[in-house]
Amino acid sequence: MRHAVTNTTSNGHELAVSHAPADFRNFMNYFWNFVDSPEANDLSPKIQVTEKKDAVSVTAEIPGIDEKDIDLQVSADGVLSISGEKKNESMQDEKNNYFSEISYGMFRRTIQLPWDLDYEATTAKYNNGVLTVLIPKSPEEKQKFKRISVS
Repeated sequence: MRHAVTNTTSNGHELAVSHAPADFRNFMNYFWNFVDSPEANDLSPKIQVTEKKDAVSVTAEIPGIDEKDIDLQVSADGVLSISGEKKNESMQDEKNNYFSEISYGMFRRTIQLPWDLDYEATTAKYNNGVLTVLIPKSPEEKQKFKRISVS
């Protein structure tokens, strides 16, 4: 929590309180991602969010899942939701399995995006187990920062 206020109690213990909305949103995203599918934590994709000059790129590792089994949604308030299911298509006799760490089941990840984005122009590609979502910035977001010359 980068905007935390630290206070010390009489016995020397530190108390930290954060009033930053982003910290609370991050905590809630973590909480809901855990609650949505606690049994599928092994399936939850690792995610990278990158801000570029004109867009935001979200990359998710989703190996072993067919493209048709991925559900991707983005809402007008900036919440990106990636969900899907890894299906066990082979019918194997479990008595013959010696050892297996392969997980099957459903997963869901939600991410709050803090930018003003053009959600109607969102594109997504899925290649070799990697999902890449590109969401362009809105014209207002592109003009939020202006370089000021110092004289």
